[in-house]
Amino acid sequence: MTDYVVIDDLATEVEAAESLAAGTGPVAVDVERASGFRYSQRAYLIQVYRRGAGVFLFDPPPIGDFSALQAAIGDEEWVLHAASQDLPSLRELGLEPRVMFDTELAARLLGHDRVGLGAVVEDTLGITLAKAHSAADWSTRPLPASWIEYAALDVEHLVDVRDALYAELVEQEKTGFAAEEFRAVLEREPKPPREEPWRRLSGLHTVRGRKLLAVARELWTVREDFARDQDVAPGRLVPDRALVAAVLADPKTKAELAAVKEFNGRASRSQLDRWWAAIEAGRASTELPLERATGGDTLPPPRAWVDRNPEADARLKAARPVVEKRAEELRMPTENLLTPELLRRVAWTPPEAATAASVSESLAALGARSWQIEQTAQLIADAFVGSVQEASSLPEAGS
Repeated sequence: MTDYVVIDDLATEVEAAESLAAGTGPVAVDVERASGFRYSQRAYLIQVYRRGAGVFLFDPPPIGDFSALQAAIGDEEWVLHAASQDLPSLRELGLEPRVMFDTELAARLLGHDRVGLGAVVEDTLGITLAKAHSAADWSTRPLPASWIEYAALDVEHLVDVRDALYAELVEQEKTGFAAEEFRAVLEREPKPPREEPWRRLSGLHTVRGRKLLAVARELWTVREDFARDQDVAPGRLVPDRALVAAVLADPKTKAELAAVKEFNGRASRSQLDRWWAAIEAGRASTELPLERATGGDTLPPPRAWVDRNPEADARLKAARPVVEKRAEELRMPTENLLTPELLRRVAWTPPEAATAASVSESLAALGARSWQIEQTAQLIADAFVGSVQEASSLPEAGS
């Protein structure tokens, strides 16, 4: 086992940044968080590797300032795996690549059956990585030696993986596809906050009645605020199923709430006053939520289209198989060629004229990348035209 040192002071971070600046080629970067343990998605370990420099492990909380590291590697190509997961945590620290290569996304575009980091390393380099600590609580201090070894290996081979995948992209003539996808990940705006985030509560579908929903909303909100304050994952304080059990039990007193067997978790009893106050506040609320979320611009489920919008149903049923066939020809998952959501939206609200140009405009407005449009617009337009012709050839009802 290699004796890796975790850097936890600013002066040593600056020295490591200088070493990385003197290295060559792309820079492999990975982040370890404490998802499922902490409320925040902050980075608790950042691993960086560069040829000619080696592996460096940084402990973000005590270091604080990463301007030296950003200056050293910010203009280089960063190699990440599933970059969309790590970029928010890196950006919180002022760390952001100008150009990057996402090994998970590349593996998807290439049609690899397995795209987890360990699988991609094994498939490209023949090296097996132990993934025993992937779901560990990385806020733990001191970090066990086996965790540190695991974290270092996550980046030590990543540049070699990048080179192997790039060669495959060249062979399959997909370097342009990949470049657009990588750039889209870097430029993607954060999703706006949900209007009613409490509706994510698992098991909420079992709660009936607007008054009980108001109680569920208040319990979720109070738990969220407490979890944020304590920096603990909400489900570790009181699981979703426990909150829903408390709502369904409809206790009349604090003692009845305490007696609900399913109402458990590390804070269910110690914070009983907090939860009872939330229940009372929910019951007193005059702003009762609707039984169902309004959904904004959410489309109906496709199974309902045949009744609600039969023309859109016909368009979707005609276009979906041709897009799937093209994805198969390109040896990639259909959702990477064109997400089902984009196809559904253009089928539900099609352009006035079903031409490749008009479908291209619609797809572009929905956020599809140029390469995706080039590969699918004509196919979709032809399918839409075919669906209209097929419908017009059917005999009218009663004839």
